[in-house]
Amino acid sequence: MKQVKTYTPKNKVRIVTAASLFDGHDAAINIMRRIIQASGCEVIHLGHDRSVEEVVNCAIEEDANAIAMTSYQGGHTEYLKYMYDLLKKNKSTHIKIFAGGGGTILPEEIKELETYGITRIYHPDDGREMGLQGMINDLIKKSDFLIGKKLNGGILDIKDKNVNAIARMISAAENCPKDHTKILEEIKQLSKKSETPILGVTGTGGSGKSSLVDEFVRRFILDFPKKKIAIISVDPSKRKTGGALLGDRIRMNAIKSNNVYMRSLATRQANLALSAHVNDALDILKVANFDLIILETSGIGQSDTEILEHSDLSLYVMTPEYGAATQLEKIDMLDFADFISINKFDKKGSLDALRDVKKQYQRNNQRFDEDIDNMPVFGTVASQFNDPGVNSIYKVIIDKFSEKELGDFRSSFKISDEMSEKIFVIPPNRVRYLSEISENNRSYDKWANEQKEIAQKLYALQKSLSILSSASKDVITQLKTEYETLMLELDPKNKILIDSWREVQEKYKEKIFKYKVRDKELSIETHSKSLSNSDIPKISLPKYEAWGDLLKWQLQENVPGTFPYTSGLFPFKREGEDPTRMFAGEGGPERTNKRFHLVSLGMPAKRLSTAFDSVTLYGNDPGKRPDIYGKIGNAGVSICCLDDLKKLYSGFELANQMTSVSMTINGPAPMILAYFMNAAIDQECEKHIIQNGLENKVQKKITEIYKNKGVKRPEYQGDLPEGNDGLGLFLLGVTGDEVLPNEIYQKIKKETISKVRGTVQADILKEDQAQNTCIFSTEFALKMMGDVQEYFIDNEVRNFYSVSISGYHIAEAGANPISQLAFTLANGFTYVEYYLSRGMDINKFAPNLSFFFSNGVDPEYAVIGRVARRLWAKAMKNKYGSDKRSQMLKYHIQTSGRSLHAQEIDFNDIRTTLQALYAIYDNCNSLHTNAYDEAITTPTEESVRRAMAIQLIINKELGLARNENPIQGAFIIEELTDLVEEAVLTEFDRITERGGVLGAMETMYQRSKIQEESLYYETLKHTGEYPIIGVNTFLNKKGSPTIIPEEVIRATEKEKKYQISMLDQLHKGSKEKSSELLRELQEAASQNKNIFAALMNSSKVCSLGEITNALFEVGGQYRRNM
Repeated sequence: MKQVKTYTPKNKVRIVTAASLFDGHDAAINIMRRIIQASGCEVIHLGHDRSVEEVVNCAIEEDANAIAMTSYQGGHTEYLKYMYDLLKKNKSTHIKIFAGGGGTILPEEIKELETYGITRIYHPDDGREMGLQGMINDLIKKSDFLIGKKLNGGILDIKDKNVNAIARMISAAENCPKDHTKILEEIKQLSKKSETPILGVTGTGGSGKSSLVDEFVRRFILDFPKKKIAIISVDPSKRKTGGALLGDRIRMNAIKSNNVYMRSLATRQANLALSAHVNDALDILKVANFDLIILETSGIGQSDTEILEHSDLSLYVMTPEYGAATQLEKIDMLDFADFISINKFDKKGSLDALRDVKKQYQRNNQRFDEDIDNMPVFGTVASQFNDPGVNSIYKVIIDKFSEKELGDFRSSFKISDEMSEKIFVIPPNRVRYLSEISENNRSYDKWANEQKEIAQKLYALQKSLSILSSASKDVITQLKTEYETLMLELDPKNKILIDSWREVQEKYKEKIFKYKVRDKELSIETHSKSLSNSDIPKISLPKYEAWGDLLKWQLQENVPGTFPYTSGLFPFKREGEDPTRMFAGEGGPERTNKRFHLVSLGMPAKRLSTAFDSVTLYGNDPGKRPDIYGKIGNAGVSICCLDDLKKLYSGFELANQMTSVSMTINGPAPMILAYFMNAAIDQECEKHIIQNGLENKVQKKITEIYKNKGVKRPEYQGDLPEGNDGLGLFLLGVTGDEVLPNEIYQKIKKETISKVRGTVQADILKEDQAQNTCIFSTEFALKMMGDVQEYFIDNEVRNFYSVSISGYHIAEAGANPISQLAFTLANGFTYVEYYLSRGMDINKFAPNLSFFFSNGVDPEYAVIGRVARRLWAKAMKNKYGSDKRSQMLKYHIQTSGRSLHAQEIDFNDIRTTLQALYAIYDNCNSLHTNAYDEAITTPTEESVRRAMAIQLIINKELGLARNENPIQGAFIIEELTDLVEEAVLTEFDRITERGGVLGAMETMYQRSKIQEESLYYETLKHTGEYPIIGVNTFLNKKGSPTIIPEEVIRATEKEKKYQISMLDQLHKGSKEKSSELLRELQEAASQNKNIFAALMNSSKVCSLGEITNALFEVGGQYRRNM
């Protein structure tokens, strides 16, 4: 492969990088921004889920040359046009726009957008031709122009706080000071009269300065809603390339406010914490009359105190991990800082650090006559929402400005005298939990091997006794003595396993096998007949005779339905219920409902998998703003209220045991789950109304309710599809408790929620590690997950999974099969530890946990299910002492999205078929086969039928699949199982070294590993070392270009407009009621009550966006990471 030469820019080029709104696929843009940076540009990286307004405001405030975007989730045409329109409106069309979207942006759309004014959109074929560096070279060349020669306004504009004028003046001072000496000198003189106070923030690299500044700004805006604040943040330039990562903006949520201006500067010289142009920038902001300026320097070592020359008050941020107390004597800033924050106060040794730093500060400042507790040193956890330590330091800083008569700050901010205390998800004394599991499982394996050796010797002795029956008495006695001595070393339970083996064999030879699942006896035929009239066993048993081999097989493999469940959870698959899932999600709820009825028509079990559009995935309401509007109902269904969910699943009896619903949603999972539960309850209320002939009476009530509301009642749009009997639509627009007596409603509610079957994804840990649809702070999101589980236990919700712990998204982001399995199981055990720490009973919550894996074509995927089942069972039984049901790991598997290629898409069905074979042979609990065209579009009806046919053909036609343990006993399968299991346990130990799953997440261990593995795969694919048929080898005569879809499924204008108007009616009709319910919800969150119990009420009338915004105020927003 030819190495592409890097283009080095001639000017200082600044580029803003981000992923578009409601888009969590930030791995691509992260890789791109690294290459842009390494090529010598200054990059302001915003990360994922950014609105057009945020990106445009950032580009203007930062006076950037270009914006580089990634957009995977549809809506790109509206998004990018809106971006150009906003730049035009703000007189900034010189800022170039670049974008890419992995094949989701079609060639005709590329043409349309480039004609509109977008500089360049890169298509996958461009990537194959140019390579990553080639595309970046093209982007930088087109953006390589000087900024700062021409001004955007003078001093009067700056005084008016005109952002364009301020931003350009700073660039002029940085890039072309000689061209503007007169005006810059005038600004300098004017700034001397300014009374704007400056807070300097400095500290060691990685101490959390940006997060602390963000929390400070958030409190400042709440405290002084009318005051304006400016932030200058300095990051170091790389000496080797001249590039810089201006990475502070990504951490800041509060700067969205119109009262905040932020500018990032690169030092542009080595070994300095501040840029040479900081003074100019400060002078410009002083002339602009901001009420407060915060200057944050790049992370420094111990000696730098340059910040003092630029600030009125200074804050030094450090962490407790500075080494021995004597190190504190070397830190210059402890002599000069007005305030010290020991951030990340949840780390080990924080109380000692607080004491030592206070002492050192007292010594440095000769304040021995004062109480040591009065030293301005504070423990803070800036990453934690509403942290008491951050509250204290904020108040002290603002009060100090007042005391020194700097600025006009009369703070009304209330603080408590609590100390900063980490709300632990995993208690500190349990942080080794993963290594404890490794030790537990390895010790079981060691014991199993020892027991196998003993059993093997016993068998040998027993055989010897029968062969040597005529030998001398001494020999016989010696053999018997040896036998009896060894027998004492064999675990009695293992003796039972060996002795009962013949009985087990007989049981499987009988025609009918009877067993119980939750007190219900099932009778299953043990054989099936082939066309040749052969009896094909459903379970085939090993032919071992020696006790050691047999015992090891029983301890590590065993028949399906028996510990350690390696070959399956139940003795047999249920008859009449294939693991087939029906998958849909597009447009409005009616369109997806029609698709569900089409694909499940005539099938006994309805297993509905639902994909939501990205507006819903991020907990937002549909809206007219172009960057939101473009995404309504694209790549998933639009759901924003209870009525949407009622329509979505109408005609499916949700409380029927043959119906199960799977909802792929994470950040707002508790809200969608509450909508689902209420939809199911109202279906049962509707059945009660019809059975008791109450239709007319209830209809009158509903008419009365809507007459009082003065709005239009929601309706199902269009005709009901075949198979939809209208169940769930009778109470559209109202809930059962409004039309039925309370005691009847409560009885129906109790019965319904104990019957519904399904799962909501809700796995927030893998979101932070992989795709990222996190919307709340991690602690708050986990608290809500725990509340859902607690509610399930209290209300006996036994058949619904409170979480689907997912490896699919980890694999989608690029992880190899071993990392996928290790991270997923580690996340699963993290939920176990968290729920245990909340006092829940393992046997009450473990059955509500399920897993979701991605398949693939790698060899390890042949055993992913069996390794997961075996590892989980050993840990749950021997480490946590759980019962049988809790030892069973239930998983859904989906064929790989990464093996769906946009070239020669017909070949994708072959890959999917092979993966479906892996999954079915490995006895998965349910399977989703991807459609071959998903690489390029939302699947069509025809492609979904083909995908379902793949697994139906295997299950119904493929003879070997009639056997339910076909891979058991194969040498390679046993070897792979051992190999993958050990690799997972080794990864557990690596995670423990980093402080468990949450500790590893803080240092981005999982994300980095996933991205490295992704890049490794992409590199091998690009060089051809990893052959992919029809992609990089065996190409067709046209070179196998990316396929352009014939039919692109997008939401229609009619659907989008209806969703917005329906929501508008909902808001108008329930304004007062929803305000009251949202207040109750916030109260429940603030007072540490069960949030899900409150959500069950608020979800009856409040929309998704209303609930999300209400919870942001009490639980905190997710803070992005680099």
